[in-house]
Amino acid sequence: MIYVCSPYTHPDPAVREQRFHAACAMTARLMLEGHVVYSPIVHSHPLVAHGLPINWSFWQYFDLRHLEFSDEVVVLMLDGWEQSAGVRAEIEKATELGKPVWYRAPLGATTPTSAHVATETAT
Repeated sequence: MIYVCSPYTHPDPAVREQRFHAACAMTARLMLEGHVVYSPIVHSHPLVAHGLPINWSFWQYFDLRHLEFSDEVVVLMLDGWEQSAGVRAEIEKATELGKPVWYRAPLGATTPTSAHVATETAT
């Protein structure tokens, strides 16, 4: 199973919505490739409308438990991924558990960036 991590928390709801859609696109792509995939953003974003918080301190327990059951991790390199406390903690946990970590550019990225260079590169 692949665990897809990506940044989410942001004060602007439009940014959170964009990050949700990007996580959905990557999750769908990986599923179309035949992978079993779990993305905490895809699963959790709709639950915010039902009163759940958006902060990492709430989601940390749930997300890291799912990560423990995964075989590998894909980091979706959206703007802000390097500053995200959640993404950093997920990478740290995956490394601690000996799981491969892959870095993927968001779908539709069109300009050469470090994300393109890092695409499909494991740490």
